[in-house]
Amino acid sequence: MIKGLTDTTVLHNGVRMPWLGLGVWRVPEGQEVESSVRAALAAGYRSIDTAAVYGNEEGVGRAIQQSGVKRDELFVTTKVWNSEQGFDSTLRAFEESRKKLGLDYIDLYLIHWPVKGKYKETWKALEKLYKEKQVRAIGVSNFHVHHLQDVMQDAEIVPMVDQVEFHPLLAQRELRTFCRHNNIQLEAWSPLMQGNLDIPVLKEIGERYGKSPAQVVLRWDLQNGVVTIPKSVHEHRIKENADVFDFELTAEDMEKIDALNENKRYGSDPDNFNF
Repeated sequence: MIKGLTDTTVLHNGVRMPWLGLGVWRVPEGQEVESSVRAALAAGYRSIDTAAVYGNEEGVGRAIQQSGVKRDELFVTTKVWNSEQGFDSTLRAFEESRKKLGLDYIDLYLIHWPVKGKYKETWKALEKLYKEKQVRAIGVSNFHVHHLQDVMQDAEIVPMVDQVEFHPLLAQRELRTFCRHNNIQLEAWSPLMQGNLDIPVLKEIGERYGKSPAQVVLRWDLQNGVVTIPKSVHEHRIKENADVFDFELTAEDMEKIDALNENKRYGSDPDNFNF
């Protein structure tokens, strides 16, 4: 059983990745992102997930420097954006992200979206960064099964992580099975459905455990073996999101939440995005 914020899953290359982290999508650069990362680190979080396109890597870096947390205790993720994909441009984008974050290395570097005709070259760049030990782990984001199969045909290194939209209304069963069979760690973005938590089943389950619907969903993620990175800019919510280690959902409750699946997306479909 996962017991706390420092508990980790082990990626297929032996690197340990925290089960729960802070996401900073749509958190503005400057004071807002700095205070939310500082609050998370103070609350015991050790994993922070950002991306070049979020425009807040510098603020994340500043908050890390100011936190006093040792570098080797942290797990920092960032991502190469679509317009920078391709071999050389990815290497340049990585260096820019690394400088903005003010770090000597990145823990996990991801391809943000599967840009057709480009993501395989991008993956080759990630393999190079990994071999040069500039990154401790490499992976992808928003890849369906067929994208993963396509990358893996020519890859020297199987992706260690696939970060996708995942929540009770989008349970990603086929992808979860594929990732499990190929030792790829699934990670959830938008686990809290962008705040659309007004679902009677989640409320009813939460009331029995003395937990909020958000806490029930995050617990469901963890019990499904999915790494989760809820986003919040409010200190009390950041703490609340981490208060999911003192209860366990029953098999029956897990089934009730599984039954909510509608294959509903709040974000774009990786087969049909235009940015």
